[in-house]
Amino acid sequence: MSAVPKGWLRRSIEALVRRGFSEAYKTIQVDPTRYLLQLQTAYGIPVSSYQGIFSVPLPQLDAVAMDVIRSGMKMAAAEGAGLGLGGFLTLLPDMGILSAITLRTIQKLSLTYGFEFNTETETAELWVAAASAAGVDISRELVEKGVVKRFVPRVIQAIAVQASKEMVDKWAGRLVPILSGVVGGSLNYYFVRAWGGRAMHHFRERHRLLRETHAMPETPPQMKG
Repeated sequence: MSAVPKGWLRRSIEALVRRGFSEAYKTIQVDPTRYLLQLQTAYGIPVSSYQGIFSVPLPQLDAVAMDVIRSGMKMAAAEGAGLGLGGFLTLLPDMGILSAITLRTIQKLSLTYGFEFNTETETAELWVAAASAAGVDISRELVEKGVVKRFVPRVIQAIAVQASKEMVDKWAGRLVPILSGVVGGSLNYYFVRAWGGRAMHHFRERHRLLRETHAMPETPPQMKG
């Protein structure tokens, strides 16, 4: 690691995260209609629209959300273990796939708690949640209709800066080929776990507040594994 300056590594990771999320933003979107069908058939959620999700017991939604996160964690681990064998040379495609997995996980969590992203305002809210998942607080930023194309790149930049801080030390092992396969799988697993957990908390709290008097007082469950 001494041969690779941390400043250079951090800037490189920041650029990769920014590129990965920018490309994922343009190409990756969970189909709300298909996901609603999945909620009905795979999870037994008895609703005919996303509005109906606000009448579903919160613990039932939490169980679905945790399953969504676990699924993303497994996919990220498998992807990281495979591409990680190439060390830093495979970090670019790895970050692209990891960004896609992370963004799809966040989108599914949004839908799980009843929040679609059909309008520009809803899309902006989705990226506020993505920033929250990255540990970036931009919830007080004013989001107006028609500025999403300018708003999202700013959010992605903030996410990239924060993510590079988080990754630079942990991902140093990716510079060692072969061993990096194990490291890459493990780091990707916990990356999605941490970001998914923060996104789940964000959507859960929004959902709980909107339910007002119907809100349930349960403490969010702890992720296992």
